[in-house]
Amino acid sequence: MNTSDPLLIESFSAAPASLRIAVVTETFPPEVNGVAMTLGRIVNGLIQRGHVVQVVRPRQSREVGVAREGLDEVLSRGMPVPAYGELRFGLPSKNRLVKLWSECRPDCVHVVTEGPLGWSAVAAARKLHLPLTSSFHTNFDSYTQHYGIGLFKSPIESYLRKLHNRTQATMVPTHAMQESLQRRGYQNVRLVSRGVAIELFQPQHRSSALRAEWGVLPEDPVVILVGRLAREKNVGLVVSAFRAIQAKVPRAKLVFVGDGPLRKQLEESCPDAHFAGVRQREELAMHYASGDLFLFPSLTETFGNVVPEALASGLAVLSYANAAAQELITHQQNGILVPAGDELAFVDAAVALAQDRAKQLQLRAMAPRSVAALSWSAVCASFEMVLRDVIEQHGTQFITATRGYAKSGLAGPAQERLAHPHIAAQG
Repeated sequence: MNTSDPLLIESFSAAPASLRIAVVTETFPPEVNGVAMTLGRIVNGLIQRGHVVQVVRPRQSREVGVAREGLDEVLSRGMPVPAYGELRFGLPSKNRLVKLWSECRPDCVHVVTEGPLGWSAVAAARKLHLPLTSSFHTNFDSYTQHYGIGLFKSPIESYLRKLHNRTQATMVPTHAMQESLQRRGYQNVRLVSRGVAIELFQPQHRSSALRAEWGVLPEDPVVILVGRLAREKNVGLVVSAFRAIQAKVPRAKLVFVGDGPLRKQLEESCPDAHFAGVRQREELAMHYASGDLFLFPSLTETFGNVVPEALASGLAVLSYANAAAQELITHQQNGILVPAGDELAFVDAAVALAQDRAKQLQLRAMAPRSVAALSWSAVCASFEMVLRDVIEQHGTQFITATRGYAKSGLAGPAQERLAHPHIAAQG
């Protein structure tokens, strides 16, 4: 093999027009959560752009993989995720992944979640010298304070950092998250934002019939929360804010859209609230647009997909200055921001907004315009660009390494261990 041949070097360092991408994740549609929704949009976008995507994930209950053009689902064994009984985490599968990817080498491996399956994917990809990227979707270390395991915060942080630093790029959705991870020792952190389905989430989906089902009049303010009903989402602060609102605006209504471990407790403590359960697509869009105020108190989000969805739906959004809200909301123009963690300021701002109908109407008019440019097609293009950069960088590293081996007198086997994914295509 003559690695000084410029044509050969170019073929090694350049990614093909159509990529074979292996995606490893613990969650994927039709599961309902932010990670699954985001990944589903990205996978669909990659397929539409002509790429072939292999999704490796745990089998959920008795399901079977879905066959469609451009998508290959590989189901693995899993165990229920504590506190997320509807999800399963994948069991260690390094040997299986090595066999799978040896038989059909992907151009790149992308790890979405950091469980045992994700760690196995990192190990297998590194063993096979495949280009390797990851996404940082969930602040698991921040969840520890909500589940009484604060002593594990540091070990979890160390685990996450080690896993992501073994990949060649870690994608995050906000500048703030990028800067935070870099300060905490994460390397090769790349910004890839999130989109919103503006063709789905629109103010015109507002339904007077649905509001009538909730028992509210046209002028009654509806406070709505969309998402998982769980401790790490800080749902209790929404209840506190609503009770303060109710003291000033007795006709106000609280609507929860979603499900989770706190639902039964919330139903007992908030018998006057409406619990819509999990809603998807057109039904979800109608529920968003039929509300007035969207309260978002979570401090554990890396992004918070519900914020741009609420903005696109024409709601007056109140949030901590954190994650997506900090990036997308200009205070007092298209939403309201309060300092992260200041619960009194959050409640006071909620009461003030609920009483100020003119301000509500102003924010609701501006909100959809502020996210009109956040298309998922642009997000998928950015995602693809990071993959191509990593593949090209990986090819360059291969050429550098093989030159080193040639100069040192090492031959054949050493080069074979460093095999680049496109070598097979070269014969």
